[in-house]
Amino acid sequence: MTKPPKVAITMAPDPANDPGADPAVRAARLAETRNMKMARSAHAYVRGSTVRFYEWLQDSAGAVPEGPPVWICGDCHVGNLGPLADAKGRVAVQIRDLDQTVIGNPAHDLIRLGLSLASAARGSDLPGVTTAHILEELAAGYEAALAARFDRPGDKSNRPAAIQSLLSHSVRRRWRHLAEERLATVEPQLPLGKKFWPLAGDERAALEALFAQEAVHAMITGLKHRDDQAPVALVDAAYWVKGCSSLGRLRYAAMLRVGEGDKAASCLVDVKEAVKAAAPRAQGIAAPRDNAVRVVTGARALSPNLGERMLAARLLDRPVVLRELMPQDLKIEVDRLTRGEATALARYLAGVVGRAHGRQMDGPTRDAWRADLNRARTGTLDAPSWLWSSVVDLVAVHEAAYLDHCRRFALAAAA
Repeated sequence: MTKPPKVAITMAPDPANDPGADPAVRAARLAETRNMKMARSAHAYVRGSTVRFYEWLQDSAGAVPEGPPVWICGDCHVGNLGPLADAKGRVAVQIRDLDQTVIGNPAHDLIRLGLSLASAARGSDLPGVTTAHILEELAAGYEAALAARFDRPGDKSNRPAAIQSLLSHSVRRRWRHLAEERLATVEPQLPLGKKFWPLAGDERAALEALFAQEAVHAMITGLKHRDDQAPVALVDAAYWVKGCSSLGRLRYAAMLRVGEGDKAASCLVDVKEAVKAAAPRAQGIAAPRDNAVRVVTGARALSPNLGERMLAARLLDRPVVLRELMPQDLKIEVDRLTRGEATALARYLAGVVGRAHGRQMDGPTRDAWRADLNRARTGTLDAPSWLWSSVVDLVAVHEAAYLDHCRRFALAAAA
């Protein structure tokens, strides 16, 4: 395999946005960025407050039933689902972020998704009764998915118009769309500035060594249209200021060249540190101790399209997960929802999560879990009572925490 060239950063950074490669300066800037992102809206705060969610769960021990232990997302909010391409280019809506994945209680994913949808409904100024309808549709979609056949692939759910439009857009996307969206350029380079920061010397050398590994070469050339023997060279790399909950970890963007001459093509790889999950694990069940291996194993169970193009590795003596970003990979963005859109989205996304959980269970286990969910209803709400009470409690907890967060960080920044 061809030895990769030295990393060459070709564009000068904007001094106003460049924190330098100093770890202390970088950490302070990342903390500031994360706090401001979480202050944008209550829904944004929910997305970035996974730890607070599980603190509430711990304080509410006994209020949530124990479902069959399976790999769960662990951070199942709306933005963590969306279209994903597999190694052959086929697209399906699946869970797209598995940082918090563990073998755990599937009820936790339902509550987290319900909280996310309820927050989005409140941000859309929908009446409170809509939250009840959202949770009813969420329960119905999840249970319908568990009752479906798992001996054949395919998404047979009724897709809302917004999801169908997103999927149609996804399958038409190509490399230039990804480059313009992520890099603001179609050139094979990472423009330093607000999103991409310079590397420290040890980071540059570590990335060069990482992308020279045979396992990484196999992952990159594993896509259907690539030659298994094509050379892979690291062209450019930078620290990536991306996400919300991941700010503060190691995170890098790597621009690679695959192939030679006229057949050469560029690709963008996300390298993200894997840290300990906040989600509680099922007791007495063996699971990977290495956090990167945990993330990849959970992804292969929950989101096969994503899991098959991820790789666990080590960088700077820390566990990291590599994945090539595909043009078809998109997130579901929630801005303003009507009542009909909110309930349809709840039913559909719950079906996606139900299939991710259900494919890990045998038939009798799925039937028993579905029966447990069905029994937990009241005469006034067609959804499990624990789901309703959990989401209502969490909305109140997060609303108070969000306002306090804004007081401490947003007002301080504006002063």
